Amino acid sequence: MTDISPTGRPERLSIAHSTVDGIRVVTLHGDIDHDVKDALTNALLPEDGADDGSVPRVVVDLGGVAFLDSTGINVFVHVHHKVSAARGWLRLAAAQEPVTRVVQLVGLDTVIACHPTLEQALRS
Repeated sequence: MTDISPTGRPERLSIAHSTVDGIRVVTLHGDIDHDVKDALTNALLPEDGADDGSVPRVVVDLGGVAFLDSTGINVFVHVHHKVSAARGWLRLAAAQEPVTRVVQLVGLDTVIACHPTLEQALRS
């Protein structure tokens, strides 16, 4: 099932959710900056009250993201800590070169697993 959620500024970032083998896949298209912080955080974190005993496993498909600033980095770190505390994980996948440079520059790839393709992130 896919749920597409505009962030209120659909020209900036669109968010689609799906599930593959029990893994939540969040596909992003557009720019990740301060204006989309809340929508991105809400899209990545498990729903409040979801106490079904499942371990949160999230892959973020960044293939459609052209711009990522420090706000996005902070959201990813925050979500990583939250899902790790619940014995889950967050993985980033398919980032374009400009986004990959930012991720590597700030060392996010040493904290959160980054994969060149969505398929690799799902299989790891």
